[in-house]
Amino acid sequence: MPNQRRESAGCHREALPFMFATGIENSAPTVEGGKLRRDLMAECGHYDHWKTDFARSAALGVRWLRWLRYGVPLYRTWLGPGRYDWEFADLAFAELRRLGIEPIVDLCHFCVPDWIGNFQNPDFPALFQDYAGAFARRYPWVRQYTPVNEIYICARSSALYGWWNEQQSSHAAYVRALHHLARASVLAMHEILDHRRDALFVQSESTEYFHAAVPGAVALSNTRNERRFLSLDLNYGRPLEGALREYVLDNGMREEDLRFFERHALRHCCILGTDYYESNEHHVAEDGTMGLPDGLLGYAAIAHEYWQRYGLPLMHTETNRDQGDTGDEASAWLRHQWMLVRSLMHCGVPMVGFTWYALADQVDWDIHLRERRGKVNPRGLVDLERRVRPVGHAYRELIATWTGQV
Repeated sequence: MPNQRRESAGCHREALPFMFATGIENSAPTVEGGKLRRDLMAECGHYDHWKTDFARSAALGVRWLRWLRYGVPLYRTWLGPGRYDWEFADLAFAELRRLGIEPIVDLCHFCVPDWIGNFQNPDFPALFQDYAGAFARRYPWVRQYTPVNEIYICARSSALYGWWNEQQSSHAAYVRALHHLARASVLAMHEILDHRRDALFVQSESTEYFHAAVPGAVALSNTRNERRFLSLDLNYGRPLEGALREYVLDNGMREEDLRFFERHALRHCCILGTDYYESNEHHVAEDGTMGLPDGLLGYAAIAHEYWQRYGLPLMHTETNRDQGDTGDEASAWLRHQWMLVRSLMHCGVPMVGFTWYALADQVDWDIHLRERRGKVNPRGLVDLERRVRPVGHAYRELIATWTGQV
């Protein structure tokens, strides 16, 4: 059982330097009824180029890009209860340490091993707690973690939209996945703190907003704007009230489940990771269908809502954009996102980091990995041949310019 007294411990975030970061895309959900696993580390060439990827990450930031969002493939590493294959992880983390790169470790990124099944399995949280402890014991020098990446997106894509993993499409399945993912996150944090008392946790989550296209869609967009906070409310122990509480209780959670989160949440060692892309804003029609809005509120306005709700330091933990015909579109997006981070700082929001995600181009994220088409999405700092893109040069210049000034 988690130690309820930890919340009174000193703040672990003090004197943390501003973190310029990138990441290695390590999503690995299953699709096609579990028959196909979309391992982006494989499809984007990381298993073949992992040393080059780490070297590129270090070189892009000269000596300042010290942080890398990174996780080993969970389904290949976690073979069963108490059974692990650390061969690739040992090689990768030894090289990161040699290069002086500090990983923000993704332990669970949209997937579980086949032997667990999917996120409907009620045994997942306790089993994952054991895995987190095993990882922390093996790599005691690692300080920063994202225990479960984008809980909201994982639950929504797996159990509400029917795209990944369990491929279910019901509110009951969605709430169950949210519950299990958030509980796994909280248990993992407590377990890691047993082995690394100064651990920091970056809850990387998608920052979203729903715009009503017509007056008849206002109520629906308001409901979706409330529910986007559920994963973080649970993770941070924010008591659910009103329609949110009724929604989760009507769909299978119990009062004792909610009390667990309220009693065992950790905040003193947490950073709220905020992910933002153009696709995070949605135009909601009266029938519930969605599309991209004509104009965007933008990262700053939406991230400010999250800061007001949780009062935690923020890190911009994911953004990217296709390079366009010349590469200028991605570089312009980079500069614009950085400008918005600076504007939040000016307004008194504690911003502790910025991330272009990912290091290398991605594959099939334009269709959310729902089927294997093999389409390269040119959004990386480097392409799949590991040649630096214009946005990679722009990010290197940005880091060199602003290091020590933020």
